[in-house]
Amino acid sequence: MSTPPAQQQDVPGTTGAMSPAPDHGERSYAGSGRLAGKVALVTGADSGIGRAVALAYAREGADVLVAYLSEHEDAQETQRWVEQAGRRCVLAAGDLAEPAHCRALVARCVQELGGLDVLVSNAAFQMSREALEDVPDEEWDRTVATNLSAVFHLVKAALPHLRPGASIIGSSSVLSDVPSPSLVAYSATKAAIANMMGSLAQALGPRGIRCNSVAPGPVWTPLVPATMPPDEVEGFGAQTPLGRAAQPAELAPVYVLLASDEASYVSGARVAVTGGTPVL
Repeated sequence: MSTPPAQQQDVPGTTGAMSPAPDHGERSYAGSGRLAGKVALVTGADSGIGRAVALAYAREGADVLVAYLSEHEDAQETQRWVEQAGRRCVLAAGDLAEPAHCRALVARCVQELGGLDVLVSNAAFQMSREALEDVPDEEWDRTVATNLSAVFHLVKAALPHLRPGASIIGSSSVLSDVPSPSLVAYSATKAAIANMMGSLAQALGPRGIRCNSVAPGPVWTPLVPATMPPDEVEGFGAQTPLGRAAQPAELAPVYVLLASDEASYVSGARVAVTGGTPVL
């Protein structure tokens, strides 16, 4: 992918308005049954990394609950790809900042898909601000509630349903190690997610539940043009050693590995998919 041109969208952003169009693996990802018989709940699965993960999971044999905020058209497109892979897909709209909604997602997944084996807490909110004084109090609270507190509420609700061999995956970020001065709240939540997965790996290991995080670098998703100024969108990702942003499809294989039984001894890890920027 070449670096994108300057562009802007309203929050939360849509896939169809992006230029160039992101690649979620629609034409490239080939499954091999690595998640056969599993049920996955993926938040933020209407677009971006979440859509790529849902598509890959379906092609690997999993049924998927697609959780999203309000991007109905994008979510229906994700559902189309999941069902095209021959798997069941449940769409569930709502705000993860509400603890009751987190609990309802888990209950619906168990009721409609018959269980829960893989929980991917991926949904996130960010907003670029030049100075800390420019961050409204409610924006800070929303970022923490959506990105971090939702992980707690989802995991807590999921635990009664997770059996030995289950996998919990949190989407962290390269910004957990290299925080951005214009993304103070977002960077802090992503560091906390990595820390939380480390704690949970130790707490839930005796139950046979694995907990890991993925630390993406810059990825071309609707969140970028919807929450960053156009001059920062232009050339997005060029600062990485590989000189470009990732496509969502390039993240999906890591989420597949961590969800699969092949990663049966991988827990407490933070996997960097950063285009060459070290995550320590």
